[in-house]
Amino acid sequence: MNIAIFGGTFDPIHTGHLAAAKAAQRRFHLDRILFIPTGNPPHKIHDHLTDYAQRFAMVAVACSSEPRFIPSTIESPTAEGSPRYSIDTVRAVRRRLCQHDRLFFLVGADAFLDLPHWKEFRRLLDAVEFIVVSRPGFDVDALHNVAPPDLLPARKLAKTDGTIRLRHGAIHLLRDVDAPMASRDIRQAVRAHRAITGLVPELVEEYILKAGLYGTSTARKRLHR
Repeated sequence: MNIAIFGGTFDPIHTGHLAAAKAAQRRFHLDRILFIPTGNPPHKIHDHLTDYAQRFAMVAVACSSEPRFIPSTIESPTAEGSPRYSIDTVRAVRRRLCQHDRLFFLVGADAFLDLPHWKEFRRLLDAVEFIVVSRPGFDVDALHNVAPPDLLPARKLAKTDGTIRLRHGAIHLLRDVDAPMASRDIRQAVRAHRAITGLVPELVEEYILKAGLYGTSTARKRLHR
């Protein structure tokens, strides 16, 4: 089977996330994509995040119409509030797979360029095949610079179709995904009393409004009109 990990704060999950997942599913023939909202992300440990249960609920309803999209609680918050690291998630998922299953890791281009700052990033590059969702003007050479030279094959291979082969894993560039917005844009739109229809799945919009997330009751009334 081909399985992909798609992690993030998902605060909230939006149509750009789903567009990226659908594009990856088509190109790499993914049987399952695990949507994993993180409980305690190390890179946002001091930021205010919406309650984990509410973020997971939004992920669950967003995935409800796609049988290959699976919401996962594998990174739910710990009692100690310890940060969750991607390498630990990859190891936990790998233990549940069969020997010949392929494991992918879906990530945005900007996040991938920050990979050298992630915990045990070299082991991550060995453990999974990265699918990097590009933005306009992004070049595959930037991906090549992330991988340490000793993880590259001894004989330099030609880059084909946006793929860089590593010693054990691979880095794939996923181009032409229409995902222009960020979760912060959704939060700001709600606070500014602007409509979010079309920016998030319909059930996610309904959840945000009913739960009063990201804004006041006044904002909810205006967005419902």
